[in-house]
Amino acid sequence: VQLQASGGGLVQAGGSLRLSCAASGRIFAINDMGWYRQAPGRQRELVATHGGRTNCADSVKGRFTISRDNAKKTVYLQMNSLKPEDTAVYYCSAEVAADWRRNYVNYWGQGTLVTVSS
Repeated sequence: VQLQASGGGLVQAGGSLRLSCAASGRIFAINDMGWYRQAPGRQRELVATHGGRTNCADSVKGRFTISRDNAKKTVYLQMNSLKPEDTAVYYCSAEVAADWRRNYVNYWGQGTLVTVSS
């Protein structure tokens, strides 16, 4: 299973970016999909997840929106009103079952850098 993330880049404070992450490979079912981020010198933290219900970190509520297209096996993160403190490498994740036994395994994408300038 591969997760291909895209959409990162450099943006000014107050701007917007949209991240995408597509899953491919041997996939029978996907449970949760989500986004995490890691800023320099800090631990990886949850940004938002989507497993039917959505869950967002308090720091991004009202600014970031997670959505999902199950047919495309893709999760999106719309990021608005970006702040310099949102600067980080953003990683997507997905809980994937390879067959009918539904033994879910968590996979990570390669990360995409988001830089917000002040």
